[in-house]
Amino acid sequence: MTQRSIIHTPHAPAAIGSYSQAVAVGNTVWLSGQIPLDPATMTMVGDNTPAGVELQIRQAFANLKAVAEAAGGSLNHIVKLNLFLTDLAHFAKVNEVMAELFTEPYPARAAVGVASLPRGAAFEAEAVMVI
Repeated sequence: MTQRSIIHTPHAPAAIGSYSQAVAVGNTVWLSGQIPLDPATMTMVGDNTPAGVELQIRQAFANLKAVAEAAGGSLNHIVKLNLFLTDLAHFAKVNEVMAELFTEPYPARAAVGVASLPRGAAFEAEAVMVI
């Protein structure tokens, strides 16, 4: 049986369900979806205004980064990124923030418009990373 390592960090929100922040098998790490919860307070940052959604995008990526680092990697080790938005009108802001946080070559990516996300979030990001 393949050995799995469970990744956990206090620098990202604790799981709010029956899942791990990330699971590593060999040099591949599957990072669970991160919504814009402040890990210290477990409360949502931002709101549904454009400025609030930008805060949500930045916090979700900060949470994803914290988990990636806990696994021994970084955002630049991500090979596949899945993004979920409750309003695809905010997709340009996601691209803008990603251009600040990631370097080329960028990961493969999917963006999906969804009806809702946990805790009323406007944005969620999950990833697969190879270290």
